[in-house]
Amino acid sequence: MESQMIRPGHLTAHQTARQLGITLDGVRQLVRRGQLTRSGGSPRQPWYAVPDVAALAVKRQHRNAA
Repeated sequence: MESQMIRPGHLTAHQTARQLGITLDGVRQLVRRGQLTRSGGSPRQPWYAVPDVAALAVKRQHRNAA
């Protein structure tokens, strides 16, 4: 379930997973490894900054293209 109160410029964990083409567990692994930082929300419903997700998506695309 996605929050209706998310701040502009942020994505939910579900939206982040869709943007990156990974699962929610994949998002949790990125956070655990320090590759993605939560920028708000709650422990159960974290938010991620759009620029951080976009930069990670570009980085992952370049890595997959190589």
